[in-house]
Amino acid sequence: MKNKYTVEGMTCSACSAAVNRTVQKIQGVKDVNVNLLTKSMTVELDENIDNLNIDEKIIEAVNSAGYKASVFSEEKASGKEETGANLVREELKEMKNRVIWSFVFLVPLMYVSMGHMIGLPMPSFLIGDENAVSFAMVQLLLTLPIVFLNRKYFQVGFKTLFKLSPNMDTLIAIGSGAALVYGVFAIFRIGYGLGHGDMDIVNQYTHDLYFESAAMILALITLGKFLETRSKGKTSDAIAKLLNLAPKTATVMRDGKEETISVDEVVIGDVVVVRPGASIPVDGVVVEGRTSVDQSALTGESMPVEKNVGDKVHAATVNKSGYFKFKAEKVGNDTTLAQIVRLVEEAGSSKAPISKLADKISGIFVPVVIVIAIVSSIIWYALGYGFEFAMTIGISVLVISCPCALGLATPVAVMVATGQGASNGVLVKSAEALELMHSIDTMVLDKTGTITEGKPKVTDIMPFGVDEKELLIIAASIEKPSEHPLAEAILAKAKDNDLELVEVESFNAVPGRGITAIIDGKSYVAGNIEMMRDNSIKVPDSVNGNNLSQEGKTPLYFAKENTFIGVIAVADTVKESSKSAIKELKDMGIDVIMLTGDNETTAKAVAGSLQIDNVVADVMPQDKESIVRKLQEEGKKVAMVGDGINDAPALVRADVGIAIGAGTDIAIESADIVLMRSDLNDAVFAVKLGKATIKNIKQNLFWAFFYNTLGIPLAAGVFYPFFGLKLSPMIGALAMSLSSVFVVTNALRLRFFNRE
Repeated sequence: MKNKYTVEGMTCSACSAAVNRTVQKIQGVKDVNVNLLTKSMTVELDENIDNLNIDEKIIEAVNSAGYKASVFSEEKASGKEETGANLVREELKEMKNRVIWSFVFLVPLMYVSMGHMIGLPMPSFLIGDENAVSFAMVQLLLTLPIVFLNRKYFQVGFKTLFKLSPNMDTLIAIGSGAALVYGVFAIFRIGYGLGHGDMDIVNQYTHDLYFESAAMILALITLGKFLETRSKGKTSDAIAKLLNLAPKTATVMRDGKEETISVDEVVIGDVVVVRPGASIPVDGVVVEGRTSVDQSALTGESMPVEKNVGDKVHAATVNKSGYFKFKAEKVGNDTTLAQIVRLVEEAGSSKAPISKLADKISGIFVPVVIVIAIVSSIIWYALGYGFEFAMTIGISVLVISCPCALGLATPVAVMVATGQGASNGVLVKSAEALELMHSIDTMVLDKTGTITEGKPKVTDIMPFGVDEKELLIIAASIEKPSEHPLAEAILAKAKDNDLELVEVESFNAVPGRGITAIIDGKSYVAGNIEMMRDNSIKVPDSVNGNNLSQEGKTPLYFAKENTFIGVIAVADTVKESSKSAIKELKDMGIDVIMLTGDNETTAKAVAGSLQIDNVVADVMPQDKESIVRKLQEEGKKVAMVGDGINDAPALVRADVGIAIGAGTDIAIESADIVLMRSDLNDAVFAVKLGKATIKNIKQNLFWAFFYNTLGIPLAAGVFYPFFGLKLSPMIGALAMSLSSVFVVTNALRLRFFNRE
């Protein structure tokens, strides 16, 4: 049994982790999945638990952790304004405003606090010890808006501290908060000094203002988080577009008359009318008529499928030709389309945020730093060095340890890498994707539109008793009135050869078989082998259509006056770039698996030409997703490359989803990486870019901690008794800033990464 909840107030992975831990402790809870993107939580429960009672316990637990939970409402979630995509956009907009306004106040703050050190002109009311209070108050007034804008760090940081699970936000909150509090304390001391005429105190505390440290910590970390958020994908957009795929209305037979109603009003048993070119609104079975249905969006099949009485049809597929009626069997949330939507949602929920190396390090680093700061202050105070000295030591440790560079290490590298990827036709939508690409050992490729062109082309022209040009003119002229994709391939071939077509006097389509036509008073027949047999047309033994079929081609037979005149083969051809890309992937040690909704014969023909050993044919959307999941359960790191709506669940389920840019919007929105040039060689580049990025991130993490580990002993006063060396919070803040400069500079080296 699974219950779903809406959770508000989460701002980072630490928040979702805290919610997860809190709910996991409740008796009767088997598993918890918290989705930070959609602000939702799915809880798997024991079957014997009282549902109402457990809801109350879960909501109470989440609320006690400082967040707000409620039972998930389908009606509320279906509203456009409540989609996950809108939530992400709102969060990004809010974070962007925080970054902009933080720096609006930070720039003048840095000028006031440090401008006099480098000889910059300063207002007269801020110069001299007699104006020390004004000097300090201006800094405080410029700092407070930055603190207010970024108050979430304090809310989350102190909350996790009180729950004995401190994280990076805790260090930010304590370091920034301590500098702020000490600055306020310094203002009082300055006031005391001025009131008692003790200018030594005034001078001392004028130099002990650390407001700029508090503000800079918050501003830089917010910038890093903004870059990180912007680099994330918008998986939830796929769900909204999937829901919009099905038509909003349906034409049904009521009391013997056609009636157009909302698709939500269709009930099981209704007879639905579908005209040529219309989308099918719900799932059902054909009860009258014949047609061909384009199911490529749902199943990935490159060719339309013939539908006769008794055949099943699915919502969101398109009726290509023919008027037919079908009986509704699955409506609403039971349709195949709705099942795909659920798969996308579930796969997105179950994909936990990647556990970054920084988080693992900070899990140990943060508590240790806090302990060092506290212990150092206590020791120096106990040694008789005074409260101010001891507090300065503690703040210095916290400030130099504050992980500004750590917060920038990943997002800056990711942003540079995504920019480099975009310039090479690879659109990276999530930091997780780049971090995971370096460890991919299995790549699952959809066939239609990914390995192949995605549309049929003429591959063979085999005339019999006529020349090739005449056969193509006849074929194109006959097929011109048809809307069948195979006809489009023949017309395209004739156009490429600048052939002039002839007028067709009579045209008749035979569903599931082919076409009959009259040209210049002579009868012509075109279609599959059954069409030839139905018209008693003998096809020579030398014309072996089976060989063409085994090569993944569709043979179309043509006859004039009941005499066979040739065959034209049409196929969805392999892209020129696919073979070299697949070879390079295999050379890199990556297993390549091809999945397709096409039949086994076509699939094996394509796989054989590309030397792909692992092929799975005749797969439905659910199969693709479950195959990817099975590979993951075997311990594989899986990348999925696809272009169709049917690939969306598998793209989301995979460790890294890669969409072909020429594919559907749904696939593109579901994926983590988009290949804008629809070239599989770009998938190879994405793997290499991922490897380079993770290497750069690890280097950044080294620089992020280099100053910390080097500066902490100095800040703690270890060398003070021997050499008189003590790191002031000001120098600590400078060192912390320098580590950020090192990180950004190193990340910029990714701009020179290329395909070689």
